[in-house]
Amino acid sequence: MPDITAAWARELPEVPVASIGIVTPVWQLAKLFGDERRRVLARLGVDAATLDLLSVLRRGGPPYTLTTRELARRSLVTAGAVSQRVARAERDGLVVRDNGRGRPRTVEVTLTPAGHELVEATVGQVLRREAELVAGLGAEQRDLLTDLLGVLLRGVQTDLGDDRITHVGLE
Repeated sequence: MPDITAAWARELPEVPVASIGIVTPVWQLAKLFGDERRRVLARLGVDAATLDLLSVLRRGGPPYTLTTRELARRSLVTAGAVSQRVARAERDGLVVRDNGRGRPRTVEVTLTPAGHELVEATVGQVLRREAELVAGLGAEQRDLLTDLLGVLLRGVQTDLGDDRITHVGLE
């Protein structure tokens, strides 16, 4: 990173370059973590969109039911994307849809026992693999990095006016 930062500082001295040492490794790590997660999920026969849907429902706690609106908010996807995900998961017996208890145009989605079983097995394997990937950091380093990334995330969310978070392990 120092070579890239120095080169841009030399070539465009009026442009701030301090973010390169943070943003570039974050992008690289996101790519590596994302690729590895997709490999783990492919081995388990689960796609990332389905895992995201099931995970959001599971993290919601009993009765593992959320409205499609809340699913969209927590998943960072459009209502149309949630509808497609729910339809696919319902077809596979992982969720059931129901009209929202007396609220017109509200659809509630509930995790089925099969969906619960799948998310339990899948999330455990994903998180164990990701724990292996960060095992090179000591406990204090992981805690410090967790805190710093949280500060950075909240700052970026505030700057962008977007506080949605998704995926396994976060909400």
